[in-house]
Amino acid sequence: MTLPEGIHTLPQTVEQGERTVTIHPAAVETPTGVLLVDVGYPSQLDQLEEGLAEAGLALDDVRAALITHQDGDHAGALAELVDRTRAVVYAHEACTPYVDGREHPIKSPEGQRYEPVDVDVELVDGVRFRTAAGPMDVLFTPGHAPGHVSLHFSDSGTLLAADALTADESGLQGPSTEFTLEMDEALDSAERLADREIQGVLCYHGGYVETDSERVREVVAGMR
Repeated sequence: MTLPEGIHTLPQTVEQGERTVTIHPAAVETPTGVLLVDVGYPSQLDQLEEGLAEAGLALDDVRAALITHQDGDHAGALAELVDRTRAVVYAHEACTPYVDGREHPIKSPEGQRYEPVDVDVELVDGVRFRTAAGPMDVLFTPGHAPGHVSLHFSDSGTLLAADALTADESGLQGPSTEFTLEMDEALDSAERLADREIQGVLCYHGGYVETDSERVREVVAGMR
């Protein structure tokens, strides 16, 4: 199984010391244009553009960007994207102050942050988007960060987990123990995700894995 038609992963790599880190923003086709789900690190918009091209899309097709949470690897390139495309920016209401500059991103060192960007539309749990892959529901999944959201496509059982779940060579894993702010809350969020029909999960860290709701429950139980 792969991602359903209308959803594309846009892998992005960055060197961090001696490590090469790969992250997985996504592009979702909608009736009004492309919706990006997260945009990656600052100064990496060229990789996002290359990923879109590989999917048969272009930066000019982008009409909106949905930021799943405040971290710089998710929102860092947002200002450059908006400058290039005038994309409408979506973020959860609890995430918005960190994106627009009223609050400093929690995990960024003082004095270091990506360029703030105004959020055009504040999201709440349960908002639904129309997409080429069917209805896309916004699910409030706090714990990793305030205002964190994941996205679920009921027609295919596809979950864009952002950082609510991770993956590695052995398959689906739970939230990062190193970077999650409130682990108990994050596990509660992951447990709620398991109430949805799941057939595959795109993790921002780890990529796409075929899995199911039972595996999500197993992961959560193993971290309790």
